[in-house]
Amino acid sequence: MSSPQDVIDALSTDAHEVDRLVAELGESEWDTPTPAPGWTVKDQIGHLAFIFRIAGMAAGEPKAFTAMTAGIDGGGAFDAAVNAALADYVGDPAEVLLARWRAERDTGIKQLAAVPADQVVPWLVNPLPPSVLACAGMMELFAHGQDIADALGVVRTHTDRIAYLVEFAVRTKDFGYQARNLTPPDEEFRFELVSPSGRILTSGPEDAGQRITGSAADFCLLATRRRHRDDLDLGAVGAEADRWLDIAQAYRGPAGAGRRPGQFRVR
Repeated sequence: MSSPQDVIDALSTDAHEVDRLVAELGESEWDTPTPAPGWTVKDQIGHLAFIFRIAGMAAGEPKAFTAMTAGIDGGGAFDAAVNAALADYVGDPAEVLLARWRAERDTGIKQLAAVPADQVVPWLVNPLPPSVLACAGMMELFAHGQDIADALGVVRTHTDRIAYLVEFAVRTKDFGYQARNLTPPDEEFRFELVSPSGRILTSGPEDAGQRITGSAADFCLLATRRRHRDDLDLGAVGAEADRWLDIAQAYRGPAGAGRRPGQFRVR
């Protein structure tokens, strides 16, 4: 069984992998457009720096975090706050932004690691255990790191750390319904997903009539809306499970444009 420190270690490893994508880029390469409409590589790293900054504040300065985020509900208001914060980062030269990202990253992870496992950290809607907030950070790194990799033509290699993201995406299964003002079904889902090493990751009742099966990495690409379901090795049993593959998202708020069918190579 994984410990909270295992999750923090996985978050740190993922953050350094994203760092390696941009560490050697020239100034002009930071302006490369990514598949996220209107976002460059620089925007992606600026966003991640901001996310780690507020996560660190939530863990290390909870009163300041609560004051700063008063009135932000994790939906459209949060998106507006994120977009406003980008201006504080993307105006910097690449070298300065890279240094800021590394500082925000390291401080945020250190502050999360210092929170006792039996305590919770204030967040946008509900307080979260530090390990769950760390998984949310891994989701951000996975999603925005994929945008950067796609922009630069890099093929990522996934590891069994993906299991933490699978768990988080299952935990947030209803976000896709909520983003579209739909009522989540009462019926539980069964998830049976294959990790990069071949280990089977399962969740939900074994006899559930609604099932999602396939690649764990592809499941995370779907839940972060970085690939269209048609381009992924995923299957559904049951009408509601099939519907969920169209609306899955592991984050609150507007779904965004997502990706087009056929935009990326079918696995």
